[in-house]
Amino acid sequence: MLKYYNYDIVFQEIPDEVTLAVNLTGCPCHCPGCHSPHLWEDIGEELDEATLQKMYGDYAGEVTCICLMGGDGDPAAVERLCAYIKLEMGLHSGWWSGRATLPADTDLHHFDYVKTGPYIASLGGLKSPATNQRLYRVRAGLPEDITRRFWR
Repeated sequence: MLKYYNYDIVFQEIPDEVTLAVNLTGCPCHCPGCHSPHLWEDIGEELDEATLQKMYGDYAGEVTCICLMGGDGDPAAVERLCAYIKLEMGLHSGWWSGRATLPADTDLHHFDYVKTGPYIASLGGLKSPATNQRLYRVRAGLPEDITRRFWR
């Protein structure tokens, strides 16, 4: 079961999208230097399809993408909700994973965007050309690395 701590409209996590970012809790990655260590805890409310619909209702017509931030403790639930976002809600779906790679059985057809990679302070986040993190745009189940779009 996925739980969320909060959500908000963001403009920088997914290029060219107005994104409803949902911060998931229970993160097993525990990256040193994490900017949100409170999300490691098992706190918050359950996230399911009805909750996503309610969140979207607050911003209907304003967002083009819903991105689940975390969820590495239950990747199957993340995939199920992203499939719902994409197929039933008609929005772009994204997943920001802290893992270096996604589980082998992940069906990328359920995602429009996927970010992988733990935060490593010495390498920086997506804005750093030295980063280990990668953001992929997924089209027809094939990932295209668009990380470079963050570099200045």
